[in-house]
Amino acid sequence: MKICGFTIIKNAVINQYPVIEAIKSLLPIVDEMLVLAGDSDDATNQLITEIGSDKIKLHHSVWDKSITIGGSVLAVETNKAFDLISDSYDWVFYIQADEVVHQQDYTAILAAAEKYKNDHSIDGLLFKFMQFYATYDYIGDSRRWYHHEVRILKNNKKIRSYRDAQGFRKNNGEKLLVKPVDAYIYHYGWVKSPQQIITKQRNISQYWADATDNRSFDSEEFDFSEIDSLELFKGTHPEVMKERIAAMNWNIKLDISKKKFTIKDKLLYWVEKITGKRLFSFKNYKLV
Repeated sequence: MKICGFTIIKNAVINQYPVIEAIKSLLPIVDEMLVLAGDSDDATNQLITEIGSDKIKLHHSVWDKSITIGGSVLAVETNKAFDLISDSYDWVFYIQADEVVHQQDYTAILAAAEKYKNDHSIDGLLFKFMQFYATYDYIGDSRRWYHHEVRILKNNKKIRSYRDAQGFRKNNGEKLLVKPVDAYIYHYGWVKSPQQIITKQRNISQYWADATDNRSFDSEEFDFSEIDSLELFKGTHPEVMKERIAAMNWNIKLDISKKKFTIKDKLLYWVEKITGKRLFSFKNYKLV
């Protein structure tokens, strides 16, 4: 069984993406790690080469500045990266620049990949998501956060990145047929200082010209208390995140007892808490 990991990245330093940790978290379980680096304005390429692994294959791309709707340039770049992967691999493992895999899940991931390698009815493997917010101590637990998504795919180029690269579909628009894997993706995209989250959102807003997010990025500091619902994280972080977590230089305390829901969302929230099922949620996949 052969697995190729892949990711896209641009301006990792400016936007403080944990892309080094993302890449390092895949290296123990992939045979090759393809990195498609965009035309950055910082030392992103140097960061990647300094990892020093023979598994890493660095390629370069220029992002199309005319693609400004819905973050779809991310899907374009993701598909470019996917298409660079040799057909000799059975699976591809996609990871975004702010996502990390925990070492405790390696065994489960490899077991699932081996189990379904030759099952041609399966398009991919579905991961659970841990959505961190503000600091490494809080996770978002409301419906505004996607809680599952496909990250391992059969090496089938008829599968394409979808919309803003959150997930994948077949090139005819059909949803992927997937099996769940008992493993998490740790998403750290919203773990930044109140100043840095503003900087990041301003920098990437050019790719979401149609954005309807009502959170304000006009001030110099982001108000993390605007969130609808949080809970405390009680587990451990991936080992590769140890240094970054230790270097955190901001302190934010949030009240997890406060919930800001409409009546409908409050009902659905408690249904999910009690049953473990998220009703009426958007999915790019079909469980089989």
